[in-house]
Amino acid sequence: MRVVEAFRGAFGADPETVWHAPGRVNLIGEHTDYNDGFVLPFAVPWGVTTAVSRRADSTIRLLSLQAPGDPLTLTSHDQATGWSRYVVGVLDLLGDRVRGADIAVDGDIPQGAGLSSSAALEVSVASALNDLYDLGMTPMEVALLGQKAENDFVGMPCGIMDQAASALCEEGKALFLDCRSLGSRTIPLDLASHGLRILIIDTQVHHEHAGGEYAKRRAECESAARKLGVPALRDVTDLAGALDLLQGVERRRTMHVVTENHRVEALVGLLRAGAVTEIGALLNASHLSLRDQYEVSSPELDVAVEAAVRGGARGARMTGGGFGGSAIALVAEDRLRSVQDSVTSAYAERGFQPPRFLPATPARGAHRLS
Repeated sequence: MRVVEAFRGAFGADPETVWHAPGRVNLIGEHTDYNDGFVLPFAVPWGVTTAVSRRADSTIRLLSLQAPGDPLTLTSHDQATGWSRYVVGVLDLLGDRVRGADIAVDGDIPQGAGLSSSAALEVSVASALNDLYDLGMTPMEVALLGQKAENDFVGMPCGIMDQAASALCEEGKALFLDCRSLGSRTIPLDLASHGLRILIIDTQVHHEHAGGEYAKRRAECESAARKLGVPALRDVTDLAGALDLLQGVERRRTMHVVTENHRVEALVGLLRAGAVTEIGALLNASHLSLRDQYEVSSPELDVAVEAAVRGGARGARMTGGGFGGSAIALVAEDRLRSVQDSVTSAYAERGFQPPRFLPATPARGAHRLS
């Protein structure tokens, strides 16, 4: 295992434990998590693997195989910069329960594709430390710790979806999560028996949310909820009445969040009924809402979705925070080549960088490797 070899080479001994946590794709339910709503992600086969050992002192030594060079040596949490903030944020929240540590990480998630490499890193590190120090945290508690590290230490006001998916998902299933109660249940996502695949279309346009448009959207939703007198937009039951009380962007954001929650519940109903082939229309509707009401799409995402459907996909939409990253398409096995060719041609016509295609199957959440 690469990360174990790297750990041994950098720190002179084998790690005490090794954990893997995956990234995620969200099937539907975008920008609903921080509005206390519903989401339906599944874990992807790519993730972050973390090797860890305890130290007798309070020093933190960090090595990433994706950041070549000597290990970082930190004697204070304030020294963390760049990628190390996600790791040190987890350690900072664990406080006196964890002293120093030697940590090596290795990731294979395509960077900038919107598959939540940051959550995979947080959950992988938190899971390894939870195991190493016998902290007794549940998978949801690990997810909440990772979210808080990203919110408070990194400064990214994300919801709980990404970390929960990384910590809780099961192979072959999606995770239906109520982001208010944190209640969840797995939903079978048996695409293969219906001759279907989820195709990730990586636009290769890097996105960066922290402190930018993502935070702005969250603030707009919170403002709209205050004007409507509800704890969160999830609580809007009379959409028409709510829209009469709002104007401009807050009106559009509310329309998206309320209708997107209904789309999640409708899609879960179809999956539980075995009507997998019928979910495409909900994916299409979700993308239109994200494009027009929430305004988080991009030309590359729009072209990917339109060309995928034109090439024979049953449905498609952007996934993740937006402004770049990836789209997903529900595609019959015998139409995969047609869809890929359609998207590739559309990109070439517009002078876009060629997209990358990643067929995804629902994978297992965080787990111990050794």
